[in-house]
Amino acid sequence: MRVALGVGGGIAAYKAAELARALMERGASVQVILTAAAEEFIRPLTFAALTNRKVITDLFGNRSADEVLASSVEHIRVAQETDVLVVAPATADLLAKFAQGLAGDFLTTFYLAFKGRTVLAPAMNTNMWEHPATQANIDTLSKRGHTILTPDSGPLACGTVGPGRLPDPVLIAEAVALIAHPRKDLDGETVLITAGPTQEAMDPVRFISNRSSGKMGYALAVAAARRGARVLLVSGPVNLSAPYGVELIQVRSALQMRDAVMSHLPESTIIIKSAAVADYYVSQPPQQKIKKTAARMGLELDPTPDILAEAGRSKGDRLLIGFAAETQNLVAEGRRKMETKNCDMVVANLVSQEGIGFESDHNQVTLVMRTGETIALPKASKADVADQIFDHAMTLRLALHAEQ
Repeated sequence: MRVALGVGGGIAAYKAAELARALMERGASVQVILTAAAEEFIRPLTFAALTNRKVITDLFGNRSADEVLASSVEHIRVAQETDVLVVAPATADLLAKFAQGLAGDFLTTFYLAFKGRTVLAPAMNTNMWEHPATQANIDTLSKRGHTILTPDSGPLACGTVGPGRLPDPVLIAEAVALIAHPRKDLDGETVLITAGPTQEAMDPVRFISNRSSGKMGYALAVAAARRGARVLLVSGPVNLSAPYGVELIQVRSALQMRDAVMSHLPESTIIIKSAAVADYYVSQPPQQKIKKTAARMGLELDPTPDILAEAGRSKGDRLLIGFAAETQNLVAEGRRKMETKNCDMVVANLVSQEGIGFESDHNQVTLVMRTGETIALPKASKADVADQIFDHAMTLRLALHAEQ
């Protein structure tokens, strides 16, 4: 994946460095193009160090006659060597120039010469974003087939609060990867994924939960969307942004997660239960805060619904994948869960190991398969593990159909 990263002149320009890294982590070679205004916010050396490539800053600049002659067609050469152009931040000025076809510097000239896919991540003051001129330019660019990432809402550098913040650089990188690598082996599938923890109320201010970060489930959602699936992500409370191209269904408790899963199960073809659902809950929590005293307090807990088992009873010919977070007897517990919950695959991992599992960006899992196989995957990023899970899931589905 060859990406040209155009950086406009806005305060969010510093986040483009994180975007360059995120793109490279997804296998991209990144050619950064800075506008003159962007150089006022972040220096070319930062991007050169990150990408190990020369940063392009202008069409001509202070160069010799030979260098000027070579640079006069550089925007054509770079355009021909690029798969995706991503502009972040795409300022109001750049959006206007792109919409009108103005070409006064390298980035705008490159844009006119480029025939590939374009991703624009606008970032600006709320009033500038909502101005009819900006919205007209957005409409024009959208009609050209460009991917426009909606700005996030929140506090802005100018002191106002509203839409205009640059989307999370990781989400921008995922959008680029989705466009650049149209792997479609999940085309036509509807993948239902659960992620994160649940929170079970003890009273109006306290809850019972666990250490799940949701990162594995979100990585699975990103991988499924990238491979062409419609993705329904039922997520407990996490500190993660909604993945690009995914339908996010936010829940809090195990009961809410159960209702969301069962209501969407009929439209799903693959179900992946990666959420760490609480095992117990207070069925009737008090309406008022429990006051602290010197006495011991006991809680009467009831088991939460077994969502995986219920899905297993109703799955029909759907592929059902469960997760088993264990501290011992990994394969045996994974196989027991597969049999008792009617799963086709169980992804088992030892959460007691340092550097993997809960809260980590990496994982090391063992796949326990309905066909009797046990496949140990090496330690890798959760994004890589997610892709390997889908690779083996597709192979498993073929094997199960062959047995029928």
